[in-house]
This record gives sequence, C-alpha cells and structure tokens, in this order.
Amino acid sequence: MNKIIAHKRSESPWWWIPSLYIAEGLPYFAVNTLTVIMYTNLGVSLTDMAFFTGWLYLPWVIKPFWSPFIDLFKTKRWWIILMQFAMAFGMAGVAFFLPGNFFFTITLIFFWLIAFCSATHDVSADGLYLLGLDSHQQAAFVGVRSTFYRVASIAGQGGLVLLAGYFETSLGDIPKAWAYIFAILSVFFFIIAIYHYFSLPKVADDRHINGVNRKNIIKDFFKTFATFFKKPHILAALAFMLLYRFPEALCIKLVQPFLLASRDIGGLGLTTAQAGLVNGTIGVIGLLIGGIAGGVAISRGGLKKLLFPMACALTMPCLFYCFLAMWQPESFVLVSIAIFIEQFGYGFGFSAYMLYLLYFSRGESATSHYAFCTAFMAIGMMVPGMFSGWIHQYFDTFEFFASGFNQGYVNFFWLVVLSSTLTFLVCSLVKIDPQFGRK
Repeated sequence: MNKIIAHKRSESPWWWIPSLYIAEGLPYFAVNTLTVIMYTNLGVSLTDMAFFTGWLYLPWVIKPFWSPFIDLFKTKRWWIILMQFAMAFGMAGVAFFLPGNFFFTITLIFFWLIAFCSATHDVSADGLYLLGLDSHQQAAFVGVRSTFYRVASIAGQGGLVLLAGYFETSLGDIPKAWAYIFAILSVFFFIIAIYHYFSLPKVADDRHINGVNRKNIIKDFFKTFATFFKKPHILAALAFMLLYRFPEALCIKLVQPFLLASRDIGGLGLTTAQAGLVNGTIGVIGLLIGGIAGGVAISRGGLKKLLFPMACALTMPCLFYCFLAMWQPESFVLVSIAIFIEQFGYGFGFSAYMLYLLYFSRGESATSHYAFCTAFMAIGMMVPGMFSGWIHQYFDTFEFFASGFNQGYVNFFWLVVLSSTLTFLVCSLVKIDPQFGRK
C-alpha cells in the first residue's frame, strides 16, 4: 500500500480526483475540438485547418516515448502543477493573440505548447492516481475519474462552444469572442493549479527510484518495444489499430465545419451555439450511452462474436451524414436525432476497439504494450484527419457520388462510407479468443 504523508492521510480522494480529471480532459478537447470550430469561424480554409490542427494530435502519439523520463527529474505531483500553470500561460497567449494579425501561426504555436503539456499532464495524473490510492480505492474511483473526464468532454465540446456562440452574437466580433473563451480557460487553469498545489496528495512513493537513469530507461524501452513487435499476429493487429476507425478519422475534422457551413455550399447552416449543443452535448450523451451499451453487450457475447456487429455500429451511421448533406434538413430536432444515433453507434462500436487493445496488450509488459497500442491508435486518427480537408476539396469537383444534389459535402461523406470497407477488412484479419470479454 502506498504511503501518504501524514497530514494528507485523512483527506478524501474526492478532494482532488474530480478536479484532476476535469483538468486532464479540458485541454485535450480545447486542442482537438475547439480549434476546429474556432479556425473555421475565423475563415481559415478547410485544407489548412484540417492539416495543421491534425498535427496538434502528435503529442498524444509520441507520449509513450518521453513518458518514462518524467520521473527522472521531479515527482508526478510537481509535473501536474507545472503543466497546469504552463497550460494556463498557453491559453492566455491564445486569448491575447487571437484578435491580431498572424493569429493562425501564433496561436498554433501556443496550441502546440498546450498539447505537449496536456499529454505530459495525462501521464503524471494517471501515475499519481495509481500511486496515491490503494487497490480498493483505485477500483472505487475508476468510475469517478471516467465520469469527470466526460464532464470535461461535455463542457469542452458543448458548454464552451455554446458560450462562444453567445459571445459571437452579443459582441459581433468572432476573434474577440474566442479570445474570451480562452481567457476563461486560462483563469480556470491558474486557479486549478493553485488549488492542486494544496489538495494533491504528497505520496511517499512518488519519487525518483534509485538505480534508474536515462541509460536504463532507454535500454528497457527498446527491449519492451522489441517484445511488442514480436507478439503473435502483430501485422494484423497493427492494421486493426490503424484502420478500424478510419472512417471516423477521415471525417472527424469536417463534421463541425459541415454543421456550421452555409447551406449554399452544402452545409447545415447551424449557429456556433447550435453546433455546440448538437455535437458537443447531445452527441456526447449518445456516445456515452453507446459506450455503456457496448460494454454490456461484449460482457454477454464476447469480443470475437460481436466484433463485426460492432464494426457495423461504428461505420453504418456515417450514412446519416450523407443524408444530412444531401437533403440539408432545416429542422434542428431532426439534425439532433441523426447526430445522437450516429454517436450512439460510434460509442457502441468503439467499445470493441478499446477492448481489443487490452486483449492484444496482455502478458509481460502489458502496461507499456498498451501505451504502444494507444500510440498507433492516435496515428490512425491523426493522419487521415490531416488530409481530410484536401480530400474534401478534391472530391468537391465530382458529381458521380450524388448527382443532382449540392456537392459541398455529399461526395466527401459518401467516400467516408465507402472507406468503411477497410474497417471490415481488418476485422477479418485479427485473431481473438472466443471467450475473451465474456463473464
């Protein structure tokens, strides 16, 4: 059992776990969701927006490569507080430079800072969770950390977008509206960093381990990396990690612009506030319900039996975007229902993906191997998204996918549906124990 300094022993994890996982989630969604909407509203082209915001995902891709070195310098507690102050500084920089010239280049630099700090914060926060709680507390609070991370998801993708929409309307100044959003985030992270300075536990085991140095870490890392690539069926597994979510990766950068784009260019013409409500709130709720249903289904039928049905649930709802693009309904309720169903299906199908990563990581060095799996998952999401704006622009000139309709987004979403064949292909390649996942 980990030892905590005496004056902290009586404090409940409720004092720091909820705030810690809200602080873990908010910058992730700020970097990967708010940037898409913000740059779209500021008039940045889809090709530039998708490509450059796609690169912001890189810190989460390479996180396993630098995370082992964090403990060489300071404690996880120290890193958490430092990263929160650094993210507050980065968000203040975004807020300051947004209304000025060259905002795109300068704010991207600050978003890079926030992204690297957020990825480092993730490693330190998860590490402190494991060190600061005994096994019973870890099991008791696993749902709490997940819940408050989802609270951050709804706040980041829904609440903050709704607030940005209000500022855009009331101020009549889009750059200033988004500057206010990031100023609010900056103040929040300054406050949360100060709060965590006093509330985070000081764990005796959260320290540098004698005998561990850079040479040993590098040696162990490459040894673990080599054993990962020697696992059975590694090529099929890598194909699955990279391509199972390909349809989602292809369209994730363009869903928000599609909702916001004017109807004359094929979009739905929603306001920023409406987009925040439908995709960041209603959609997230559908995602959560779908994820819970997916976990229950796998526990009853097993991963192997349900892999193809769950792949269908992940990919087939992409058809809703095709229908929305083709008929451009004006009913906000109808759009909300379509997004809810699509996100429910995605959450249901995504459960199979995450469980497969756990399945493939089993055995010696399971924790490190799981980190490598998540890195390949991140690559699979990052690369298609980076080029989605260019693909949309290229296919916008063709009419063979949906002749007679406004071509703005129709061709692109039909291409996303066709790309789901890759999902089913990689599902046919992987090898899974029929009993895995069942009770």
